[in-house]
Amino acid sequence: MRSGSAGRVVRSTDVPEGGTPPGAGVEGVVRTFLRTADGVALDALYEPGAAAYDGPGRGHAGLVFVVAHGFTGDLDRPHVRRVARALARHGAVVTFSFRGHGASGGRSTVGDREVLDLAAAVAWARGFGHARVATVGFSMGGSVVLRHAALHRGPAPDEGCPDTRTDAVVSVSAPARWYYRGTAPMRRLHWLVTRPEGRLLGRYGLRTRIHHRDWDPVPLPPFRAAARIAPTPLLIVHGDRDGYFPLDHPRMLAAAAGDHGELWLEHGMGHAENAAADELLDRIARWSVAQAG
Repeated sequence: MRSGSAGRVVRSTDVPEGGTPPGAGVEGVVRTFLRTADGVALDALYEPGAAAYDGPGRGHAGLVFVVAHGFTGDLDRPHVRRVARALARHGAVVTFSFRGHGASGGRSTVGDREVLDLAAAVAWARGFGHARVATVGFSMGGSVVLRHAALHRGPAPDEGCPDTRTDAVVSVSAPARWYYRGTAPMRRLHWLVTRPEGRLLGRYGLRTRIHHRDWDPVPLPPFRAAARIAPTPLLIVHGDRDGYFPLDHPRMLAAAAGDHGELWLEHGMGHAENAAADELLDRIARWSVAQAG
C-alpha cells in the first residue's frame, strides 16, 4: 500500500442525508466532510468530550481519540456511537465513516486504502489543537490502525504540513494476517467481498459499497505492521469468544510487537464494537490517556 500524505481537509456545513447528526446543537461539535489524499470525501464528526478548552483561539488541550469502525459500520451506527460516548468521558472524539460506508464517498477496499481515510481523520483531529492522538480500531479498523501507525511515523512534519502521526494505538478484534477463512463468519465475509451478488447485498442490505478489484499490491499484513510501530505504544485487545478470528491472531500480533505491545485477552468477549463492554472501553480510554500523555 502506498501511504501518501493525508491530503486536504475540506470543511463543509452540509449534513449528509439521514437527519440531524449526533450531538447537533452541542457547543464545539463539528460534522463535515474530509478529503483524503486520493480524493475521497469522508463523513466525519468531532465531539469535544472531556477535553479541556483553553479559550477562543487557543484550541483544545488533552487527548483526542480517533475511532476506526469495523467493516459495514459507519459513524451513525449505534455501536459506534456507544464507543464514542464511552471514550468522550476521557477526551475529545473523532468518528468517521470509512470510504464506501454510510455517507462517505468511494468504495470499500476492505482495509487497504482505508489507511488514507484514517490519516485524513487524524490530521483533522490535530487541527482542533490536540497535541496527542490515540487511534482506536475495531476488526477491519483494527488492522487499519496498525498499518497506519507503521506507515505514518517519524519526526513531526514541517510547519504547514498535515500531522498524520498517532501517539497511541489500540487494535481490537483485528486479524493478524490476510485471506483468513478458518471460521464460518470469515467465509461469509469473503463471499460478500469477492462475489458480484455479495457486493450487491453489501450495497443495498448493509449500506456498504465494496470495490470489485483485488488488492494490487497486497497491503502490508497486520502482524508485520505491528512489528514496525515501536516506539509508539500499542494495545492489542481480543475476546476469547471471537467468532471471526481465533486467539492465534492476537497472539501473533503481540509476538510481532514485542516489548512495545501489550495484549489483553478478554474473557467471554465476542467480536469488535458490539462485544466491547463499557467497562472495557473505559479501560481502553484510561490506557490511552496514560500512554499518550
